Amino acid sequence: MSSEITMNKVEKDEKDIIITSLLAEIDQLKDATRVYFASTFSHDVGSHATWVIPECGAPARFAKEAIVQAHELDNKPRLNTSSYVNVVREPEESDIALLGLSVNLADASIYPASVGIHDLVVNMIAKLWNCPEPDGGVKPTVSTFSSIVSTLDSKQHIGNNYSGAGTVGSTEACLLAGLALKFRWRKWYAAKHGLTAEQVVSVVANIVISSVYQAAWEKFFRYFDVQPRFAKPKLSNKMRMEPSSCLYDLCDEKTIAVVGILGNHYNGAYDPVWEINDVIEKINMENGYQIGIHIDAASGGFVAPFQENMPVFDFRLKNVLSISASGHKFGESTCGTGWLVFRHREDLAEHIAVSVTYLGDKCDSMTLNFSRPATAAFVQYYKLIRLGKSGYKKKVQQQMDVAKFIRGSLEAMTYHGIPCFEIVDAGGDNCLPVVAARMNPMLRFKFNSIDLQHALSEYHW
Repeated sequence: MSSEITMNKVEKDEKDIIITSLLAEIDQLKDATRVYFASTFSHDVGSHATWVIPECGAPARFAKEAIVQAHELDNKPRLNTSSYVNVVREPEESDIALLGLSVNLADASIYPASVGIHDLVVNMIAKLWNCPEPDGGVKPTVSTFSSIVSTLDSKQHIGNNYSGAGTVGSTEACLLAGLALKFRWRKWYAAKHGLTAEQVVSVVANIVISSVYQAAWEKFFRYFDVQPRFAKPKLSNKMRMEPSSCLYDLCDEKTIAVVGILGNHYNGAYDPVWEINDVIEKINMENGYQIGIHIDAASGGFVAPFQENMPVFDFRLKNVLSISASGHKFGESTCGTGWLVFRHREDLAEHIAVSVTYLGDKCDSMTLNFSRPATAAFVQYYKLIRLGKSGYKKKVQQQMDVAKFIRGSLEAMTYHGIPCFEIVDAGGDNCLPVVAARMNPMLRFKFNSIDLQHALSEYHW
């Protein structure tokens, strides 16, 4: 009886293979009704390129080709001079990126090892930024690669990690940090003025930030009802914030934090976070405030730690409460990777952590979205162990050298003995590997930087 069932199963499997093969041949025969350069699908593309879902599906290769054809009209990612997104990958990196697409990081009970990799990356980055260890020390959820493979029981992954999260780019990280700081301030302000939870909600808080902020903060101002107060940097100071001349006037009891930008996207300059910390310390002491600092290290978070003679910029400064960064910029991860680390959980991360129990186990969700693939965490972990600290340091130095070469080439370009460009970036020390220049206004060219951009685009840049 058993052998008969086995034979029936084999026959059924063989029939399925034959049917699948015949269906594939039918698809090929249908497509053969057109000449080789115009398939059935491409000939009928008018019925597919509409704003409605087609009634019938298309063969897989044609569905793929439709997207490939559209992508051909994009510019080449490697020739984008200001994308701030990593576009170079090793084959192994692409493999694990694809592996992560089927893993939902929101479900720690089903994917404990993958969540463990995420937590391990948070711990690595927290250590990179010199975050104080949590009470009781660090007991990471995953310590070695072998433990990831061998450990199957999710309860064995429970550990004492640094407080932070992987996010969809640094925008989400900035929004989360801002929310935690707002809720922290709201608790303090209500206690100071004897307000109830309902009463303090009507008080509009403010946040101090340089006017060269990235778009993420515009979303924070609008979405979460926080008033921005801008420190306006000067080109003469390389677009850096000047804390001693502005923070005393901008900060008050409704200020939730001061944002220090570690590498702005205009010219790559770092705000002097070390000076911001000193000024904030004095303001807090003199007024009884509890203003903290958030470091927006979207670009500099994976650059500054590897630069020589860099002043203290991270959690070693007393008033730095949170740091965010883009993993997909100089962290070299895939697009859509961001990281946020809090100084501690108490009165910060706890304000935004939501306990989830309906997925089979209890876990905290500390992100604006819920379900998301593990690709970003996988690739970031790959890059951290692939490059190591020495690899990142070498990479940063090479990038600074390339920037120096381009900067020198622009400086050498003259017209009737007058420099064609005015260099406006932060130079070659304690800044991003960025070159920023503008047309020299003294020459009064009849074309501007936009015209120059169009000329460069003719060479696909």
